[in-house]
Amino acid sequence: MKEPMEGSAKRDVPLELFASSKEKMHTKMPSVDMEQVVGVQDILLICLDTLRYDAAVEEEAAGGTPVLNRYGSWECCQAPGNFTYPSHHAMFAGFLPCWQEAKSIADRELLFFPKSIGLGKNVPKGAYGFSGSTIMEGLQKDGYETWCVGGVAFFDKRSDIGKVFPGYFQKSYWNPSFACPVKDSTKNQVDFLLKKLDKAEPDRRIFLYLNVDAIHYPNYFYADGAKEDSYESHKAALRYVDGELGRLFAGWKERRGGAFVVCLSDHGTCYGEDGCQFHGINHPVVNTIPYKHFFI
Repeated sequence: MKEPMEGSAKRDVPLELFASSKEKMHTKMPSVDMEQVVGVQDILLICLDTLRYDAAVEEEAAGGTPVLNRYGSWECCQAPGNFTYPSHHAMFAGFLPCWQEAKSIADRELLFFPKSIGLGKNVPKGAYGFSGSTIMEGLQKDGYETWCVGGVAFFDKRSDIGKVFPGYFQKSYWNPSFACPVKDSTKNQVDFLLKKLDKAEPDRRIFLYLNVDAIHYPNYFYADGAKEDSYESHKAALRYVDGELGRLFAGWKERRGGAFVVCLSDHGTCYGEDGCQFHGINHPVVNTIPYKHFFI
């Protein structure tokens, strides 16, 4: 058996092939220095499940999302997967949505860097290099308490597959009032979280993952008079979610003094474009998603 080439044991992603961008991964500072965040700030990872990029930017321009608009414009990104399950496996491992115009994996902005996956042993400047299989495992080792508040069925703990993602967290919560068919699902999640925050240890940092499922099917009840889901009811659901996020951010700041927030979608969904419906398929509106991060 041939011996591995020198250096190949350190990584198995061929960064030398990415001549124009291989240095970016290790020399370009991310837009947020995670070394100044981890251990100092709470971290909120908020997934607006199924939100399309075009819907997000239309509501941004129309002023329909005043809360999210306070924190900058949406970035156009590539979804890590075309439905919830594959997308979240990637994101929880540190591979957040990638810039839409990226040409290689080396063009990613890595806020979270998995140290043992073959990308090299050197953590990029400003990234949080974590040990373990997930961001949550790494943050737990660094003193964070990790919370999950579920929404869609992949987080409901009512089936074997619905227990996988919640199992990555120290504390995970779901109840039927958080489910997709419940019109007040986001309100119920926020009410629940604010009560939990009242009892949280003030000196223990929190990593929260929140799966907001209001935009996911069904969403017709957010549009007046609608009887079925559509692009318009999708946008109406986003406007509803925006108001509830305002309550969450205000309550978090009051109780905890602020946080670093990553707000994103995991995939989009089709409403008849090119004859396509729903998601779990590769189509531009499924694969193109909004992303932003900010401090509250």
